[in-house]
Amino acid sequence: MYERFYQLRERPFALSPDPDYLYPSRVHREALDYLRYGLESQAGFIVITGEIGSGKTTLLQTLLRGLDSETTVGRIVNTMLEPRELLETIMIDFGLDPSGRSKPLLLRDLSQYLVDQRIAGRLVLLVIDEAQNLSLGALEELRMLSNLETEKSKLLQIVLVGQPNLRDKLAAPELEQLRQRITVSYHLRPLDADETGHYINHRLRRAALGAPLAFPRDATDLIHARSRGVPRIINVICDAALVFGYAEERRVLDKALVAGVLEELETTGVLPALSKVEGPSVSVPAKNPESNPPALSNVEGPAVSVPARTSESQPPAACSEQSRSTGPKPCRSACRR
Repeated sequence: MYERFYQLRERPFALSPDPDYLYPSRVHREALDYLRYGLESQAGFIVITGEIGSGKTTLLQTLLRGLDSETTVGRIVNTMLEPRELLETIMIDFGLDPSGRSKPLLLRDLSQYLVDQRIAGRLVLLVIDEAQNLSLGALEELRMLSNLETEKSKLLQIVLVGQPNLRDKLAAPELEQLRQRITVSYHLRPLDADETGHYINHRLRRAALGAPLAFPRDATDLIHARSRGVPRIINVICDAALVFGYAEERRVLDKALVAGVLEELETTGVLPALSKVEGPSVSVPAKNPESNPPALSNVEGPAVSVPARTSESQPPAACSEQSRSTGPKPCRSACRR
């Protein structure tokens, strides 16, 4: 659509989780450091939480892309499962057949698989996305699986990724034993105003074929105020701004354009009207680089999170989306549909 007009090789603000577009903000660098620490230390459980659209899946894709060939990865994304269904899903994802077997036989087969992987010198990692949907029974089933271990290390590492209510669920009294096995916990915070501007222009540079476009600071501040620093909402606004700019043949992406885009997105219901956005969530607290990442609420004990890293940590970059489209220029009325 607008790629040729703006000299872009692809849409820089598509919503798919592409590690090539990951902006290494402070929180994303820290989260990657925590994940790598957990894997290298062969932690039992690693917990990563964040608001909807905060970049959790992109972060995971970046982590998994960097793993060596000696790691076997299973990934569960459909988590509306009862305990036995979860066990069967895990086996299927690791290439095992759970058909017609009793639970004791399922556990025996999975245990033997993990032992065989360890004998072959391979680590086994289970990543569960949308983990906030798991029932307490399913989470307890995972805790039981984490008991599979040798004298020196776990046979199965488990990464739980979910929305903030996952932390509340893990704080339930029934999951005390699971909490004690959580070695690393990190919560992805929204981007602040500076990071929002850097994030937007980072993605434009990654997609540029020639001299990159750039949103000026007053425009990115407006986007930050409306998105609350949530990357997915930032992407929605910026993609619409490029569509509108293309339709009006505007080479400059300024604050006036962004204001018009926000009005249009609210009118069409893509974004809720400001009056419907709760006050406390509109603003993002000022960044404090020296603050520790939060541990699980109501969870006691130093084992819940690793020691805080400083904002000077240096992890990788990369993250988010590929998609091309061509066709006639849209008009604003077409954008409303």
